Amino acid sequence: MVEKRLALVTGAGRGIGRGIALALGQRGWFTVVNYRSNQAAADETVEAVRHAGGAAAGLQADISQDADRRALVETLLDRYGRIDLLVNNAGMAPRQRLDILQTTEASYDEVMATNLKGPFFLTQLAARSMIAGLEANVYREKPMIINIGSISAYTSSPNRPEYCISKAGFGMMTLLFADALAKYGIAVYEIRPGIIETDMTAAVTTKYDALIAGGLTPIQRWGQPEDIGKAVSALADGLFPFSTGEVFNVDGGFHFRRL
Repeated sequence: MVEKRLALVTGAGRGIGRGIALALGQRGWFTVVNYRSNQAAADETVEAVRHAGGAAAGLQADISQDADRRALVETLLDRYGRIDLLVNNAGMAPRQRLDILQTTEASYDEVMATNLKGPFFLTQLAARSMIAGLEANVYREKPMIINIGSISAYTSSPNRPEYCISKAGFGMMTLLFADALAKYGIAVYEIRPGIIETDMTAAVTTKYDALIAGGLTPIQRWGQPEDIGKAVSALADGLFPFSTGEVFNVDGGFHFRRL
């Protein structure tokens, strides 16, 4: 049984996931850095967490695959005894941006498996383990689930429809689990990032530089992974005990309607 509170952060090898892992590590969490294939990047995240004074370990699993999801949860329970916090961060954009009239079924299935189906069933497994742990009194504090969504949940991008649909479904997933788990004292939140400077957005830097400079967001800068990490830390520290199912926008004010 690990003494520190344990956080599983999916897709934590780089980008937003790395920012979350670093923030949690600095707050005293033992952070499990999940990755699909890039072990080198995950190792860098683990070392960065340790360098910042935290504790971390890497663990490979492709959350789009049922066997990997089950092995991931079973390994964590065998090694550490519990999961205090699940952060569903892993996600992918389509490999090729295609107009909605040209989107392929293969791309749709791949994005959905990673962005929605995988997190749904991983959350189901983690939630079951949390409920069992609560019944066995293994928790000092209530466990929690935080989902990392996107402004694409409500923002139309017809050249990547599968991504937008996956994030819209992800928002409802948050509400459903929040509703079902509230009676156990397990809070479920969603953080909705805006335009964040990561590998995923590198290909559209010029486009978004111009949009941000033109006033797309009231806070006129790119978001950074550490912005999301700070938001996750605030929730993970239990600062919102009378909230669940809540969406926290970390988007520079993008969600405003302005005249």
